[in-house]
Amino acid sequence: MRNRFGEQLEQLNVELIRMGALCEDAISYASRTLMGEINLAEQVYRTDHEIDQKERDIEGLCLRLLLQQQPVARDLRVVSSALKMISDMERIGDQASDIAEICGYIQGADVESRLHIRDMAEATMSMVTQSIDSFVKKDLAIVRNVIRYDDVVDDLFSRVKQELIGILSQGDVDEKTGEFCIDMLMIAKYFERIGDHAVNIAEWVEFSITGTHDEE
Repeated sequence: MRNRFGEQLEQLNVELIRMGALCEDAISYASRTLMGEINLAEQVYRTDHEIDQKERDIEGLCLRLLLQQQPVARDLRVVSSALKMISDMERIGDQASDIAEICGYIQGADVESRLHIRDMAEATMSMVTQSIDSFVKKDLAIVRNVIRYDDVVDDLFSRVKQELIGILSQGDVDEKTGEFCIDMLMIAKYFERIGDHAVNIAEWVEFSITGTHDEE
């Protein structure tokens, strides 16, 4: 029975890693869509669907572990943390999909603030990658780095917001430019939320290791 339980826990680890990789792909495709590769939008949507299916699969596996194996102590923390993590991963897929959808409306616009949107995209992708890496390696140092790095994403969001306010404050802003600024602000907000989800994942990794969850 214990051997079977160990095999199922290992399967859970593998499936979580695969779901994390899909989240990284979704962000990457969404970022490239933003930078002009609009044909990749469909790939974002397909990856989001894969993430949704992976969430259902992992949820089913976790429930079987809880009901059939009745794990205790650290194993129970791993399973319960996994259930929390997949919820954040699913939201990352949704937000990448939302970014790709908005990109369809802003192609061809050329505003300097896009440079900082690119920085946000790279920063949030790094956070997601590291949060998954912290789970794979069971490394609390990586967890701490993800949590600290959220300040970088927040600062970039503030910079983008101020840039857009500067554009809108000009006296001759037309309707198209106004819509562009709103779309870009929404994209920036989605990237900020992805960073928040990466922090959540890292915090649940910490809980699975230590049994404590410092939620601010």
